[in-house]
Amino acid sequence: MNIHEYQAKQLLAQNGVAVPLEMPARNLEEVRAAAEKIFSGGSARVVVKSQIHAGGRGKGIFTSGFQGGVKAAATVDEAVSLAGKMLGNVLITKQTGPDGRRVQTLLLASGAKIKKEFYLAVLLDRAAGRPLIMASTEGGMDIEEVAAKTPGKIFKEWIDPAVGLLPFQARKIAAALGLKGDAFNAGVKFVTGVFRTWWECDASLVEINPMCVVEAPGGKEAVVALDAKISLDDNALYRHADIQAMRDLNEEAPLEIEASRFNLNYIKLDGNIACLVNGAGLAMATMDIIQHYGGMPANFLDVGGGASKEQVTAAFKIILQDPNVKGILVNIFGGIMDCNVIATGIVAAVKETHLPIPLVVRLEGNNVVAGKKTLAESGLKLITGDSMADAAQKVVKAVTGNP
Repeated sequence: MNIHEYQAKQLLAQNGVAVPLEMPARNLEEVRAAAEKIFSGGSARVVVKSQIHAGGRGKGIFTSGFQGGVKAAATVDEAVSLAGKMLGNVLITKQTGPDGRRVQTLLLASGAKIKKEFYLAVLLDRAAGRPLIMASTEGGMDIEEVAAKTPGKIFKEWIDPAVGLLPFQARKIAAALGLKGDAFNAGVKFVTGVFRTWWECDASLVEINPMCVVEAPGGKEAVVALDAKISLDDNALYRHADIQAMRDLNEEAPLEIEASRFNLNYIKLDGNIACLVNGAGLAMATMDIIQHYGGMPANFLDVGGGASKEQVTAAFKIILQDPNVKGILVNIFGGIMDCNVIATGIVAAVKETHLPIPLVVRLEGNNVVAGKKTLAESGLKLITGDSMADAAQKVVKAVTGNP
């Protein structure tokens, strides 16, 4: 699950990470109140930031033609004027795709006197089986670009999960970034707080870009999170009711929301051949083989290892809500899964939905004989595949007309 920047900063602040004075706003009245409070706190400017689940907002373009989803204002009236051009409008960035995302929330933040910008992130290194802290002096840039052009500027520190982040490791990261004096001490605290956020929230990623050294009141240097992104591990959300409440359904595809209600893993794609598969690895392989034989997958859909008849029926209904779908490939390998349960679900779903498009089914594994008998005796018009390759070729032919 992803959350908005302002929500990420709330979690970071709870774990001792310094963030600017800022407030979310959902209408122009809230924008004006927030801007007035920030200016009254002594800030020379207010930054108005569009809140969507995508990066590249500052360089984004609204469908109205207004450029930039992040703008600085010198007065309250200017902040309200900028907000009026963002709220309710669709912002397109390099991460949203051509459809963009509608901006329904803004974050108003005090403008900071930035002296240096850095990159900091905590994620899971699956190969090492340990948390990894990545830091770079190249803040404000895409880390992928830094890795490609100047990989030597990325510092990595692996953390032993049995003991957590040790003080010397936080100091090591602060030193690698070249922090000194007040900024060094603040940086150590900052790194510690970011790791604590990752650990306590069961996050898959906490990314601060940029992490900034700013001039604080009195001339001292402080380290703050000017931007933040947090992705949460869905499997651990049951432990975090407060974080679950942060879920913004407006940022998610309607079909993916519907699938989550039935514990189905669904991601819509741009093709026209729908897939219904059990197991993420098999689902990926199924999409690959469809494309190998000249088709384009319309979705990733993993019904899991123990899907019920009701889940299979729900999966069919979700698939058919995509107007681009012209054919369906069901590819099931029964391990824990009972092939006859899937077959029964397929029969019920096809009859209930009056399926108007070609359906190819490949079953293999646990109780497959009974499953194939159920399909054969159903009276349904469907195509069976003897292997994954055979099924993929048949569904591509049924949809495109080309063998």
